Amino acid sequence: MKNGRNLVGIALIVASALYAAEPPAGFLRKIAERETANARARENYTFRQSVAVQEFDVHGGITGEYGEVRDITFSPAVGRFEKVIVPAHSTLTRVRLTKEDFNDIRNIEPFLLTMETVSLYEGRYEGEETMDGVLCFVEHVRPKQILAGQRFFEGTLWVRESDFAVIRAEGQAVPQIDNLKEQNLTPHFTTLRREIDGKWFFPVETYSDDTLFFRDFPQRLRTIVRYGNYKKFEAESTITFGDTEATPDNKPPETKPPASKN
Repeated sequence: MKNGRNLVGIALIVASALYAAEPPAGFLRKIAERETANARARENYTFRQSVAVQEFDVHGGITGEYGEVRDITFSPAVGRFEKVIVPAHSTLTRVRLTKEDFNDIRNIEPFLLTMETVSLYEGRYEGEETMDGVLCFVEHVRPKQILAGQRFFEGTLWVRESDFAVIRAEGQAVPQIDNLKEQNLTPHFTTLRREIDGKWFFPVETYSDDTLFFRDFPQRLRTIVRYGNYKKFEAESTITFGDTEATPDNKPPETKPPASKN
């Protein structure tokens, strides 16, 4: 979100914690191996993605909204392909969405720690926890260093102990841009995954409800991204999960900045 500084929200988690002193041997690599298999499986599924962003005034009233719905698929010829179902529409007045926001929605919020990206991250083991009735290892991950022009995930993963599948992620896209020339920061979010076809954990919802602190004023924002209607098809293409340049047919539009912040 343009012109904001993030205040990390507090997520309500119903869980019982059993803290362990040491992680399994080669823990990050085990997660990455399972996530790589998960990513490859997801290449063979189509799904529908809906995005909704709401901004609020100080009294809790909605002052503007952004929304769109797309069907996502993959093909050997063009890679990731997006078909617009409900065109993007915006009545946002106090913030504008940037290319970083759309990249985060596409790549960071449904985060996958694959073998391709694991070398860029370091982890801190935080023990064991029962989440959504599943016994999980808990790992906090962050980028080893920020690379120019790249976006990363920093936050916590809940990893199913039975097979190292990530069932939940909670964190933030980084880097947060906050300097004298601009503020372009994103809210804290939670991404929930559910088991698909009895084996794969795919994202079903990303949500955030956070206050960004502008230089001039605080702004509460709520974002909900839903992923549904997963349907399997066969494909032989290899998809890179990361920054890709959108084609003219599928590039999300930027909303216009407000004429005045006063």
